[in-house]
Amino acid sequence: MTIDMKSTLMIIAAGEFSMGILGNAFIGLVNCMDWIKNRKIASIDIIFTSLAISRICLLCIILLDCFILVLYPDVYTSGKQMRIIDFFWTLTNHLNVWFATCLSIFYFLKIANFFHPLFLWMKWRINSMIPRILLGCLALSVFISLPVPENLNDDFRSCVKRKWKTNLTLRCRVNKAQYAFIKLFLNLLTLFPFSVSLISFFLLILSLWRHTRRMQLNATGSRDPSMEAHVGAMKAVISFLLLFIAYYLAFLVATSSYFMPETELVVMVGEVIALIYPSSHSFILILGNNKLRQASLRVLWKVKYLLKRRNF
Repeated sequence: MTIDMKSTLMIIAAGEFSMGILGNAFIGLVNCMDWIKNRKIASIDIIFTSLAISRICLLCIILLDCFILVLYPDVYTSGKQMRIIDFFWTLTNHLNVWFATCLSIFYFLKIANFFHPLFLWMKWRINSMIPRILLGCLALSVFISLPVPENLNDDFRSCVKRKWKTNLTLRCRVNKAQYAFIKLFLNLLTLFPFSVSLISFFLLILSLWRHTRRMQLNATGSRDPSMEAHVGAMKAVISFLLLFIAYYLAFLVATSSYFMPETELVVMVGEVIALIYPSSHSFILILGNNKLRQASLRVLWKVKYLLKRRNF
């Protein structure tokens, strides 16, 4: 990979990182200030804040991996450092998916209209259950992030560093196959919370369809608050689903690229694409939440006012 290509990818990655930190830090700061001011915090704000913190950590891990790959590639031969990076990347990756799934479920339970006893019970209990659910997601993500054996990781990194352009030894073939299986299994585990988000999305569509039919039967064609809430929630969920699909594919490319030639270029391109999801989805959440949107407008107005005063 040429120096110009490395520099371009690093500049893009740094730009995405900066935007992601700005958006997620804004979400966390607004919710924390509101918590301090009112002495209480809503369930939706707990989810937003947890998601923002996990995404800030994910952004830091991805950018750190980019810098290590470009500036200090020899670190890839050190099992200890790479085990730490692998652990935190897997942890933050799963935390992001689980917290976003919690947000999708929360939207579904609060907005959808069903009369099944289980749905009504969950709708009634969801506010008190949110802190425990988030802690459970944290514990599960930590547990999932641990399985890669130390000796297998060390042997694999050694094989990667040597860049076997000739025939691989039997030991390296076995280690690569085992490492690939473990990584693939860990990645596939994120499909479960993703599937839950997908189900929540389709149930929201069903709820909106039933609500629209009731309005038509009652001869009311105007949009009401319930319909607006349905549409807003669907926008938030579908944006997560689409961005996560792009992120997931990029993450798989970056992970599997250790078994391909020109590893550095493929990994960096995959990581640059992966940065789009945690960087951009925060702004979609800000625009879709009244409190965050109003806070962002106040900040923009103050910035605009200060710039005008400075010009004068």
